[in-house]
Amino acid sequence: MPDGSIVRPYGDTTGDGMVQTSFTLPVPAGPRAEGAALQLANKMGIEPAMVVHSHAIDAGYTFFVVYGSVKHLVDLDAVVVEERAYPLLSSSEINGAIRAGLNRKMVVLGACIGTDAHTVGIDAILNVKGFAGEKGLEYLREMAVTNLGAQVTVPELVTRARTARADAVLVSQVVTQKDAHLRNTRELAAAFREAMGESRPLLVVGGPRFEPAMAAELGVDKVFGRGTTPGEVASYLISALLPEASSA
Repeated sequence: MPDGSIVRPYGDTTGDGMVQTSFTLPVPAGPRAEGAALQLANKMGIEPAMVVHSHAIDAGYTFFVVYGSVKHLVDLDAVVVEERAYPLLSSSEINGAIRAGLNRKMVVLGACIGTDAHTVGIDAILNVKGFAGEKGLEYLREMAVTNLGAQVTVPELVTRARTARADAVLVSQVVTQKDAHLRNTRELAAAFREAMGESRPLLVVGGPRFEPAMAAELGVDKVFGRGTTPGEVASYLISALLPEASSA
């Protein structure tokens, strides 16, 4: 057996290497399509592979679910992730830090930009009902939170942030077709940089297809991925805007 830092996928028994994956091929449903799916699975290192499900999803397209074993190993010691570099604070600690550090409410705007109409993410972070058992940022007495909702244009968001003198702007992006989330984020960063320069608010983006390490590449201050909670976001705002208070 490999040492504790080397693992294989688990399916039926420990270390059997079994994985399941799904994909679509531009091939009409039928035996030829299943053969093409198995060929792709083999090239992906899944061998032997089984097509456990397939169905036509449109003229000339077939969706597959493939199950099989891979021989690849995962070296846990080589895994690189971005660790949280700030403490998680309670609601009272967050409110206290804002009172002591700003002597006014922290102004936070949130929105979905471009054509993105999926507000579930931004609502989970901002609305009082919150997410994963945590109340959203609207619950914090020392934060003045405005949720602008969906399909907000970047120029409109810049104008609203300038008028409100926002300390932070939170943007959620769920639509990812053709990397729309990346394109929209770069447009957001460029617009704020051009309009406000160094006086721009803190820019925070999040969504299921973002990786935290992408922040510098996209021109924003912080990127959150899937599963982020309101407490994580609020604690980050304190660490970034009031670093002395967050380390006290």
